[in-house]
Amino acid sequence: MYYLGIDLGGTNIAVGVVDENNKIIARASTKTKIETADQVADGMAETAYAALKNANLTLDDVPWVGIGSPGAANRETGVIEFANNLPFKNTPLQKMLSDRMEGKKVLLENDANAAAYGEYMAGALKGADNAIAITLGTGLGGGIIINHKIYSGSNFSGGELGHTVIVVDGRPCTCGRSGCWETYASATGLIKTTKLHMEKAPKDSPLWQLVGGDINRVSGRTAFDAMRQGDPVGKEIVDEYIKYLSVGIVDMINIFQPDIFCIGGGICNEGETLLKPVREFVEKEQYAMNSSKKTVICRAELGNDAGIIGAALLGKQEE
Repeated sequence: MYYLGIDLGGTNIAVGVVDENNKIIARASTKTKIETADQVADGMAETAYAALKNANLTLDDVPWVGIGSPGAANRETGVIEFANNLPFKNTPLQKMLSDRMEGKKVLLENDANAAAYGEYMAGALKGADNAIAITLGTGLGGGIIINHKIYSGSNFSGGELGHTVIVVDGRPCTCGRSGCWETYASATGLIKTTKLHMEKAPKDSPLWQLVGGDINRVSGRTAFDAMRQGDPVGKEIVDEYIKYLSVGIVDMINIFQPDIFCIGGGICNEGETLLKPVREFVEKEQYAMNSSKKTVICRAELGNDAGIIGAALLGKQEE
């Protein structure tokens, strides 16, 4: 049996054919044309057919096509109710793709939820009954698995973990609130924190040297690299970032008590430099600190493949 998954993004459409061992055996991708919803659907269909061709398969060889899309994805109606970086507002994306793919069954899910399901089926969350995955990127995406299934609430808009407030009246967020976890713990948030500290740091400090004196070259690695060079400001930034990240993780663990909590995104390339102090903070702050069974905190394993694999296997939830 083979499965077809589409990871739809505002920049790229990535499609993969997944085998019975939950491995991607063929791929195709294209740039996302975002002027109209029809353009997006056309791009998804063309790329899906290309991936099947690369696997020497046809539509008859897959039971469904799965989509992981940004936005509020209503998996009962197949409608994207809203996506802020794509031309979707009450867009019947499921039907639009099915019409372009010979009436094939199409399953729709939020992209962060699909990525969490991918990690659950084939990555860091495998074997868990209940689990959470977050990705630290431009934003902070999250997905929740409860009793082996994606949890997204009564209106399919649940699991927006990045939009829980950790600083009252804090930084403005793109969602319209202030002080969201995303604005501090995402890669974007780390870059913002780094720049704020750099404005007060000496111009000859390692922080400034690492970016060649150009604050616009700051990345999520800059503060960590400065810390490794012995820069006290770099260490201060990293400590502040880890505290913000860990506060949100403790909140999620206190609410859900998952078996496993995995963290993905480029910042996780820091490995134990990031994860060890996060675990130490959580150990001290979590409500169930005296429990014999505690949440395992680890790094995500699948990278950008998580969304493709999760989307491809969406129908497995109903088996």
